[in-house]
Amino acid sequence: MTRIRLPRDDGTLHDYTLRAPSAWTPPAPGTRFNRFAYSAAHVVADPFSSADPWLQPAIDWDATLAYRAYLWSLGLGVAEAMDTAQRGMGLDWPTSLELIDRSLKLSRATPGAQIACGAGTDHLEARPSTTVNDVIEAYSLQCEAIESRGGRIILMASRALAACARSSDDYAKVYARIVSQTRGPVIIHWLGDMFDPALAGYWGHADLDRATSVCLDIIAANAGKVDGIKVSLLDKHREIAMRRRLPAGVRMYTGDDFNFAELIAGDEHGYSDALLGIFDPIAAAASAALAALAAGDHKQFDAILAPTVPVSRHVFRAPTRFYKTGVLFLAWLNGHQDHFVMVGGQQSARSLLHFVELFELADAAGLFTDAERAVRRMRTLLAWHGADG
Repeated sequence: MTRIRLPRDDGTLHDYTLRAPSAWTPPAPGTRFNRFAYSAAHVVADPFSSADPWLQPAIDWDATLAYRAYLWSLGLGVAEAMDTAQRGMGLDWPTSLELIDRSLKLSRATPGAQIACGAGTDHLEARPSTTVNDVIEAYSLQCEAIESRGGRIILMASRALAACARSSDDYAKVYARIVSQTRGPVIIHWLGDMFDPALAGYWGHADLDRATSVCLDIIAANAGKVDGIKVSLLDKHREIAMRRRLPAGVRMYTGDDFNFAELIAGDEHGYSDALLGIFDPIAAAASAALAALAAGDHKQFDAILAPTVPVSRHVFRAPTRFYKTGVLFLAWLNGHQDHFVMVGGQQSARSLLHFVELFELADAAGLFTDAERAVRRMRTLLAWHGADG
């Protein structure tokens, strides 16, 4: 059995023994799911770049693209250049577009690869003089850049729109204009302010019931060009109520990293598809669970995903916007990158005790593909913090 000494919050160390490997395995290549499932994928920083990490993103393109190939090998789609990739939180628009370009090229060389790309307004700096027309122009630029490369659009929430909109009518104007211009149906993304405080009051209302009604009205008015909506509010009851009100043919993509398992499983009235940040670090488990669900084995689906829910709730705990640190930590422990360095230096966004608890939860969920490697790397982190006694 593999053991490690881990710190407690009182500064003492205790012995921890890792569990046996998981009994489940990822499905065979070509396995089809009965849910659409996108993983919002992270980026791997280049630790040897001379760029100051707080000021300029430096990407290890080989490792970043290798992770996308890994996700596709598991049957998952890739949601590219989203907030999990630190979009607008370390990753700027020019680097995001290069990421999108490289990933789209790789997807075309990968049979069966599904990809959708985030279009936003993050190159537009919100000023007191910023107008709704400026937001439309910014969205149009990014959508055209993505679609000209053959990409599919995920319409990300706009900080600039949240700052300059004076009413829900401004949101209706922007979304109607942008959706009408796109070549294919879009996925709209409603990202709650727990993920990004600058998006508070989105859709023109701080009250979520009124905001939901505005959002649904906009979708209904543009239903022919809306594939679905990704809702990231961490409120399963609101998501369920909302998906029951969607126009026929418009999908609900859950972005609820607290309650994703039951939302994907669904009920007698329907289910949610998935577009999730947590599907990055738990990709192998998610793939195996979705294969079980597609085969009608709900018990196995629950058995695989249930232990990953506490992992996700810990990764996404408040301040939720720091969740990317946990995603990268698990990618490092599982050997998908050789270092724990992040764009923007955000590896420092969580405490050592946060990582210790995440290590134990990930082990309990059977997420480590190589326990000895995970322990070696965890010991490196402990030593860096002076906790290797």
